[in-house]
Amino acid sequence: MIGPADYRSSDRVGGGILSRIAIFGAAGTAGVRIAGEALPRGHTVLSVVRNAASTQIMPGSELVEGDALDADFVAGICPSVDVIVIAVGSRDGNPAFEVAKNMVAVVSAAKVPRPRLIHMGGGGSLLTPDGTRIVDSPGFPVAFLGSARAQAAALDHYREHASACGVSWTFISPPPVYFEPGQRLGMYRTGLDGPVVDAAGRSSISYEDFATAILDEIEEPHFVDQRFTVGY
Repeated sequence: MIGPADYRSSDRVGGGILSRIAIFGAAGTAGVRIAGEALPRGHTVLSVVRNAASTQIMPGSELVEGDALDADFVAGICPSVDVIVIAVGSRDGNPAFEVAKNMVAVVSAAKVPRPRLIHMGGGGSLLTPDGTRIVDSPGFPVAFLGSARAQAAALDHYREHASACGVSWTFISPPPVYFEPGQRLGMYRTGLDGPVVDAAGRSSISYEDFATAILDEIEEPHFVDQRFTVGY
């Protein structure tokens, strides 16, 4: 279903439920900003990276070397975190589907209370007005086809398997095109399966406000066991 956009404004600097958050891909464009949004709010952040020796992370977070595809590593941190944010970038293709499968399998086997999964997905799995996935539309850029399909498969996996396994998850998609670093305006609109567009028909958001939306969702869940998207 493509739902109507819901306006949100966030000027929070704390006051929500504080969590211990593990961010996979914490050195990436999104991961750094997610950590940078979480820390001033009072959350504890574990910045998980594959190579700690050559990585710059957000000051104030705890540097941890690990891999989202390493089942033993993920199992090891599950008892000590409340939320796992998956913001892994493209490498060796895009591991989004494999990461989703691994996370669901490992977290479902963890002791209760299990950490909640927040997966930063792609915009290609969003739907056009006729219900077609954007990734399946004619003219979709070939260079992004593999990663977009991997993210779409990851979303399908969460929908089909996570809840049945007792895993709480949220998949958040950015706009399909206009998504880049910029300013934190502290405002955005939310939607479900279709891009959130402005009066000119443009769907866009900065990485900074995307991070804001993720932290807002962690603190006050509105989209448990479903996908949502954001835009101005």
